[in-house]
Amino acid sequence: MRGAIAAGHPVTAAVGAEVLERGGNAVDACVAAGFASWVTESPLTGPGGGGFMLVHTAGDRRTRVLDFFATAPSGRREAPEEVTIVFEGSQTQLFRVGTGTCAVPGATAGLEAAHRAHGTLPWTDLVTPAVALAHDGVVVNDGQAFLHSILAPVLADTPAAGLPEGTRLAWPDLGRTLERIAARGAAAVYTGELARALAARVPAIRVADLERYRVIRRRPVSVPYRGAEFLSNPPPSSGGVLIAYGLRQLERPGRLGSPAAVARLARVMEAQTRARARRLTRRLAESGGTTHISVVDAAGNAASLSTSTGGGGSGVVVPGTGIHLNNMLGELDLLVGDPRPGERLTSMMAPSLVLEDGRPRLVLGSAGSNRLRGAIMQVVVNVLAHRLGVAQAIAAPRAHLEDDVLHLEPPLDPGRVRWEVARWQGLNLFFGGVSAVERRADGTLAAAGDPRRGGAGLVVEPA
Repeated sequence: MRGAIAAGHPVTAAVGAEVLERGGNAVDACVAAGFASWVTESPLTGPGGGGFMLVHTAGDRRTRVLDFFATAPSGRREAPEEVTIVFEGSQTQLFRVGTGTCAVPGATAGLEAAHRAHGTLPWTDLVTPAVALAHDGVVVNDGQAFLHSILAPVLADTPAAGLPEGTRLAWPDLGRTLERIAARGAAAVYTGELARALAARVPAIRVADLERYRVIRRRPVSVPYRGAEFLSNPPPSSGGVLIAYGLRQLERPGRLGSPAAVARLARVMEAQTRARARRLTRRLAESGGTTHISVVDAAGNAASLSTSTGGGGSGVVVPGTGIHLNNMLGELDLLVGDPRPGERLTSMMAPSLVLEDGRPRLVLGSAGSNRLRGAIMQVVVNVLAHRLGVAQAIAAPRAHLEDDVLHLEPPLDPGRVRWEVARWQGLNLFFGGVSAVERRADGTLAAAGDPRRGGAGLVVEPA
């Protein structure tokens, strides 16, 4: 096998798979798929967002995290606007949008840094597929149509607003920006004409903020789990640490889907929430609107990429560029006080990896705001503790505890519990969107995207 890739959209996965077929490594495939996702999954990611890539290199068996999340701008911020997003029935979420929520983006810088450090194919070759998609368009599937519908108030200034299934989404402005990135690299966004246009659209972001932006390299958080090693995004982000904390309490998770197991999972989620509220994530690490792409190549290299524009973006598009800016400063649970100019914002994103005998066993991550940590944790438990295949592990029903409400996909039942129980009608994007690749015991690979958002997994066989 040449490798395997899983992503939030079939076309995203196909672009990465083609790179693997051409002999590219896991990072090459992840970078190309990342650019493609700017078109195929435009409400969730793009040049106006930020993220993280976890990279494992087989040659030295080292794992590193590239942090290219958003930073606080130096200008005066305006007050945010508020919109209510309806997921299902009475299940809603308040989103804060507008120029007052836009932080300095890091997405383009992060993909360039990953390619410079680990890529093997030419940069232009990895950007070009996304250029073609932006100009020619991609057919909207049901998962993207759902996003376009519920996020329509945020996407009003983009071509995706309310766009239904079966129609074609093209964004020529974004295509021209991608052409500039192919020619000049990240400098096309952080200096010159595009930087000035971005700063003019969002007064709080100054050209100097963009010119000073840097990618940070970090060591992943690590914790043992059932004879394997779980690695993920470290502080100042909280997602990876909280998943590690939860896994340590789920060595014996109980019978899959049983009321006792569901109640135990909810108690672990409650403990995670308390730990985060008490700002314990750094200490825990010492003791032990997002999209995601996971890749493993034939050599055993792995790349796990999570990127986001926040809650579907800010609704602020830089005219003529296709750059839809993030709303990270509107995500109040990500803010610790008033961040200083240039300060990294915290995040819940958690690109993750499970190693067995020093080799990738499971590469995964998820969309889903504060639900993503629970989605990742449940999939890890399903694969390692319950021995499910990756597709079955992702499709299994999930639980999420928030504000004393235990949300459950059918047919989960917690028995008698102290929380209010919200029973959903079926699988829903509210519970995250996991993309994962696994290496089986016989050495073969499997990949799966989340059916909650129309994801896809592809295994690339030798020619």
